[in-house]
Amino acid sequence: MNRRLLDLPPLDLVRSFVAVARCMSITVAARELCVTQSAVSRQIRALEHHLRCALFVRGHRSIELTGEGRRLFRTADPWLEQLAATIDELRPTEARAAVTITASVGVASLWLLPRMGAFQAAHPGVALRVLTSNRVLDLERERIDMAIRYAAEADAPAGAIRLFGEQLVPVAHRSLGVTAIEDRAELPRCTLLEFDEPLYPRLHWADWLKATDARRVQPAGIVRFNQYDQVVHAALAGQGVALGRLALVEPLLRAGQLTRASRRPPRSLDHGYWLVTRSQPVSEHAPALHRWVLAQVQPAREDAAAPRRGPAPRSHPRTVAGRR
Repeated sequence: MNRRLLDLPPLDLVRSFVAVARCMSITVAARELCVTQSAVSRQIRALEHHLRCALFVRGHRSIELTGEGRRLFRTADPWLEQLAATIDELRPTEARAAVTITASVGVASLWLLPRMGAFQAAHPGVALRVLTSNRVLDLERERIDMAIRYAAEADAPAGAIRLFGEQLVPVAHRSLGVTAIEDRAELPRCTLLEFDEPLYPRLHWADWLKATDARRVQPAGIVRFNQYDQVVHAALAGQGVALGRLALVEPLLRAGQLTRASRRPPRSLDHGYWLVTRSQPVSEHAPALHRWVLAQVQPAREDAAAPRRGPAPRSHPRTVAGRR
């Protein structure tokens, strides 16, 4: 391969740079890219490290482009626009007509996909496209109708609709016979199935156990996975005890495929799952999917209703992008 292609920085870094350079604000760029301010700052620093030059001069409450930054912006801004237009033209007509929803791998696998059959049965003429990614995809640029994001209340974008909250409860296959993982006598006999995601330490076993009497007790073993659906599948196979995210594992508990492995009540976190929609829908079928997603969680939303900032929801609430 041409060495110059290998030397190019990742597209995500260039996209964040262009977003900041357009508005000269990391805060505004973060909202547009559906990520946090710290994520945008990290991407800018990573691009500067890759290029070995400064792209912005940081002031107390302002930033401005350096000479190198202005030069890169003059090339990268029109290039990204041209790339987006070309990619859109290359998409088949059917793909452009499909209604598209994106979610993280775990949410898509455990919550969204098991329900898709019901949606297709209710809307047989609607083409559906599901994008699974743990990256926060740009709804505007990548022409995605809506996304299910995982975020704290403070980080949810204005206008996002809260679907349900996050509660944690240990779960295991019935064959293991685990009823109280927090018991100092039971934990040493158990293997813990860990979601190895450094961005969310409160989803780790160590954080859950520190509030119990078994916080200094060693389990029989720990098996780590980089995708949450793998954690749940391992629990279903009887390979250990998982820290269940109740919204995602509740159907498995109701079906008896998993059982609660603790006598403690579910632990609530400040994070939740949010429905974010594109400012203008790509597909004419987007309203149908939007209404269907909300209908799936309507009882939970009524039980945990809380005031939200931003405009009142409509069939297509005008939202901008914020983080997974």
